[in-house]
Amino acid sequence: MSQSDQHLILVGERIKRVREKAGVSLQELAERSGYSSALLNQIENHLVSPPLGALSKLAHALGVKIGELWGERARDPYAIVRKGDRRQVSRFASKEGVAYGYSYESLGFGKKDRHMEPFLIRLEPPTVKDPKPSVHAGEEFLFVLSGKMEVHLDGHTDVLEPGDSILYDPSIPHRVTCHGGEAAEVLAVIWTPED
Repeated sequence: MSQSDQHLILVGERIKRVREKAGVSLQELAERSGYSSALLNQIENHLVSPPLGALSKLAHALGVKIGELWGERARDPYAIVRKGDRRQVSRFASKEGVAYGYSYESLGFGKKDRHMEPFLIRLEPPTVKDPKPSVHAGEEFLFVLSGKMEVHLDGHTDVLEPGDSILYDPSIPHRVTCHGGEAAEVLAVIWTPED
């Protein structure tokens, strides 16, 4: 097993474990999160992998910090995450390997009581055409490190290049993809309000 495989998080299993530990049924989680129980079942069984905004919504509906969905036990007032110790979560649409076009690594795990979630996102050409936009509360900041990123915000589309950034209200339907069929790397910081 490679070092990166050791840090790969099976987020659907983690969501199920947190939900069951809290004594919450799929139907209750559906009511709290606004997602259907059928979709939640698909997420828990790795048939669908949620975008970061959905993970934030699910964590909020379960009354936990998003880091708990990585299996995190935050205990320190700071977080130093070494390159080889990042927690990687890959987005996929099915066990057959249909890809939504990005994977992400948590860069803030370990710090207790944090309000922001930093991630390194790798965007790749998706095999799923026109994935549904995401909608959630809070704020999202994206900074392009390499490649080009296409941003879709409720009818507006723009292309960002290395050094470009965007800060937006994620209650607007949104999605990001790589542009021109080339991979891109993006620093993302998501803030989700407590209530």
